[in-house]
Amino acid sequence: MPPPAPADDAGDRPLVLLSQTPLPHFAAALEGRYRLVLAADADAATAAEARVLLVAGLNKVPAELLDRLPALELVTAVPVGVDHVDLAACRRRGIAVTNAGPAFAADSADYAVGLVVAVLRRVAAADAYVRRGRWATDGDYPLTTKVSGKRVGIVGLGRIGSMVARRLAAFGCAVSYNSRSPKPSAPYKFFPSVLDLAADSDVVVLSCALTEETRRIVNREVMEALGKDGVLVNVGRGGLVDEPELVRCLREGVIGGAGLDVYENEPDVPPELFAMDNVVLSDHRAVFTPESFRGVLDLVAGNIDAFFAGRPLISPVTL
Repeated sequence: MPPPAPADDAGDRPLVLLSQTPLPHFAAALEGRYRLVLAADADAATAAEARVLLVAGLNKVPAELLDRLPALELVTAVPVGVDHVDLAACRRRGIAVTNAGPAFAADSADYAVGLVVAVLRRVAAADAYVRRGRWATDGDYPLTTKVSGKRVGIVGLGRIGSMVARRLAAFGCAVSYNSRSPKPSAPYKFFPSVLDLAADSDVVVLSCALTEETRRIVNREVMEALGKDGVLVNVGRGGLVDEPELVRCLREGVIGGAGLDVYENEPDVPPELFAMDNVVLSDHRAVFTPESFRGVLDLVAGNIDAFFAGRPLISPVTL
């Protein structure tokens, strides 16, 4: 898909409003193709002209912002999840929404599997044990449980969840899933509720979108069903889990461990988790690799190019 023809006059390039300042290399790659203006800096004439809003991060995109843009037709989001965008307002206005899910899916799935392995085999804790010199003074680190053969329940069998399933099936894991509805083409057992899924799983992986229906879908009852040896892995959104209850369940031994890449109030992480060697933490980076950034840039630009050319969007979100 060719980019728009370059022009000497910036005013000849298609206008794209930015909900927030993007990463420098991302902005640099787009500036030659589009006229980029921060929404906060847009004057009345620019706001009235704008047909595309690029959402480069997780800052909220409320109805109030959308209402300032009467000509808006497309919100193109860089993140996989779009829970920070007022989708109801977009639906009412007939504004199309795209995301970058296809570009991020493989990296998210790889990372989810990495967290499963890291928690079950206590990779981070064993690393710290060796670095502190305890192998020489205290002997071998305690045995940990195997990954192969575990029963893994996946919440959200979309693009990312399906890739997680295929990767863990290669480990010999018994995969099952919960989703809004059964997937006829999926070769895995479907559970209509997360509670039932957890009760039949050794590991639960969260890879679904955050909506009003899925907010805190993992509560204490679900964690009790998962059990004292069970592991929770979250590469979706922090709000999928009742975070205070997660801390209590880990502290009380209700579940056996957790691998967390996302949190309810980022960048704040419950400090109680820092001392738990059965928990692996990272800073919402499952999707980020140099390769995924290149893929995202191509996908975002492809969606914007398609919009201005009147072609079908590449990765539309169902509203």
